[in-house]
This record gives sequence, C-alpha cells and structure tokens, in this order.
Amino acid sequence: MISRANKVIAVVGASGQQGGAVVRALRSAGQFHVRALSRNPSRHLDLGHEVHKADLNQPGGLEAAFTGAHGVFLVTNFWEEGVDEIKQASGAIRAAKAAGVKHLIWSTLPNVEEISGGKFNVPHYTGKAKVDAIVREAGFEHHTFVIPPMYYQNLTGPLAPQKQEDGSLGWTLPLDPGVRGIHMGDINEIGYIVAGAFADPGRAGNGEYLPLVGDFMSFDDIIRTLNSQGHALSFTQVSDEMFPTEIAHTFRFFQEHTYLGAPSLDRIDLANRIAGREPTTLASWAAANFTS
Repeated sequence: MISRANKVIAVVGASGQQGGAVVRALRSAGQFHVRALSRNPSRHLDLGHEVHKADLNQPGGLEAAFTGAHGVFLVTNFWEEGVDEIKQASGAIRAAKAAGVKHLIWSTLPNVEEISGGKFNVPHYTGKAKVDAIVREAGFEHHTFVIPPMYYQNLTGPLAPQKQEDGSLGWTLPLDPGVRGIHMGDINEIGYIVAGAFADPGRAGNGEYLPLVGDFMSFDDIIRTLNSQGHALSFTQVSDEMFPTEIAHTFRFFQEHTYLGAPSLDRIDLANRIAGREPTTLASWAAANFTS
C-alpha cells in the first residue's frame, strides 16, 4: 500500500505566486512528495522534494514531467506575452491523463461572457473558464477547480494607489466604489485549499469549485480599512472610456455580478473547511504588508 507521503504531486508554475503557494502548503502539510515544475529548474532547486523541467509551450515534454505523479496542480499565466491559455492547458491535461494522473486541480475563473450574457468581454477570465469543460471531459478519477481571488498583493503591485491631481494618493477607476462586489484574499493561502483537496478527494475531488475569499468588499470598504490603519487614500470614479476595454469590463463585471459572478457562500464555506483554516482578512494582511 502506497502512503500519501509517497504519492507525488506535480506543481506547474512552482516558482510563481499560485504554484509557489501550493508547493509551500504541500511541503508544510507533509502528506505528499512534491515535484516542483519549472521552465528553469536549475534556478529553483530548493522548491520541492524534486524539481523537474516543464514548459507549457512544449507539451511533448509534459508527460515525462507528470509520469509517476498522483496529482497535478495546473495554472496558466494569461499575462505572459504570446500565451494561448486554452492551448497550453489542453496540452497539459492530455499529458496528465496519458501519464496516469489520478487527481487534477485546475486554477480557473468565472466565465464573464456567459454570466453577463455577452455584455462584458474579459478574456483573462473566460479563457480559463473554457478549460473547465476540458478538465471534466478528460475523465480523471478526481478533479477540482480552485478560484483565486483578487489578490490583496495587487494593492501593493499593479493596483497600488497613485498620486492624484490634488496631491493625495488613491485610485481612479471605472467602478462605483460603494458597490460591494470584490472577493479578495491573500494569494499565498491558495495552497492550503489545494493541499486540502488533494488530501480529501472524497469531499473536494468531484468537480467542486473552491474559491479563496478572505474578504468581500466594495472599494469604499477597502479604503476605509486601509485608512483606519493610518493611511489617507482617496477614490475617483471615472468613465469606462478612460481605460482599456478589458480592464473597464472587468470592473463593471465586479459591479454588476461580483468577482465570483454569483452568490458563492456554500463554495466559500467548503473551501475554508477543505483548507482547514479561515483565510486572512484584508485588515490583518494590510497591517503587516501595506504601506503608502
């Protein structure tokens, strides 16, 4: 009989934010043997129990990277230049199935076009959502969908406050700041959900959707939370025309349908139970990580 500790989990994108979080959670739990996959394994030799070369743009080499693995965590990066997420994910799913993988966990997002009836065009969401059917149809013994939130980390990265015309720091966005629609979380905690799903496929390996949500907020809520910690941040709402279409449509989707696209309390509750912990709130994360 093979113990869990001898079962290999292969983690795609192990040096990235999501993949790295999964590697750390799996290693911390100590229940599986972690195979970290990277395009440049020599740079990341300490990531997993073993490190293998894998490139989603070269699917011919993926079957070897997945061979002997019980599970695979799969994530793609829309923002990488020239990426075709559906092509990358399809190749990886085929390779995982051919290698005999039993449990595949795919990092996905809502189908914005479907949910909005075609009103909003957000390819970096919908492209991932279209892969869901490919995962289901592949016929793995177990499969799971995890949904990352809007990262708290974005508030110190691509969505960091900028200097405004009045000299304050803040945000200028095509969004009603009073509408509660943003599901947020610390992306470092996505790994707890993934590790929990691999450990408990009976509850989380039958096509469940498991979102990571530490807080559900309006932008006014975000600013009040940050300003209560000594910041002085502002917000200005502007028209959609001031932003690229995909960005404007993303915020409008949050406003009209929420980040997750639908009421998701049952899914969030299951995700927290599978993770075995409550996720960090924005206030707690910001106290340790946000400066302005």
